[in-house]
Amino acid sequence: MCCLALLSIFSVGLIVDKHRRFRAAARQTQLFKPVFKKFLHGGEVQELIDSLRPHQTSYVAQVVSAGILEYDGVRQAGSDPKGSLELVTSALRDSRAETLIQLKKGLGFLATIGSTAPFIGLFGTVVGIINAFRGIAATGSGGMAAVSGGIAEALVATALGIFVAIPAVVAFNHFTGKLENIQVEMNQASAALVNFLFHVPRPDAMLQDGPTPGGRSTVDSYATQSATAAQRAAHAAR
Repeated sequence: MCCLALLSIFSVGLIVDKHRRFRAAARQTQLFKPVFKKFLHGGEVQELIDSLRPHQTSYVAQVVSAGILEYDGVRQAGSDPKGSLELVTSALRDSRAETLIQLKKGLGFLATIGSTAPFIGLFGTVVGIINAFRGIAATGSGGMAAVSGGIAEALVATALGIFVAIPAVVAFNHFTGKLENIQVEMNQASAALVNFLFHVPRPDAMLQDGPTPGGRSTVDSYATQSATAAQRAAHAAR
């Protein structure tokens, strides 16, 4: 029971700490998103770098910082920054992994508490039952006075184990869901940064009307291919 009480105190402290960290990171991310959006609409690289300092706790800002600093480093070295796609992509990937590792710290212990606390309570239950039987053996009778103390210990230990496990499991699931959303936001920010810096074409760009190497627009080429496919299908049917 003393072990469960210590685990409960540690679990509550860890939950409060993680809640504060996640809330601060989410708040800073919401403040950083308009700045990043402004950069994606034609901002300067140096302006984005300067705006990263006040938002160091933002997980999106940390990922963007890794990519843009790598890009700016290549540019400052006098090399062609357009050729640093692999370096920037690697920096973004490493930053996402490091940020997730930092945010996941302590969650494994919460999962361990949530899964083991009921078993510790069950162990206390077994000890209480053993004490109850010892009371019966000592008195030579099976009255309530002989077994009530051991049964009370067993019930209290069981209840305490469940009491410790429930908040830990709920908090672990809650923070895990937040981590999934954070990972999606970091992936989206990474993709947006790479697309802006290196002008990577999007899939929907294939549907835009523009000239092709043969002199026809993309839409016209697509229409021609569709018509040819329809003619082949009609010929096969005949």
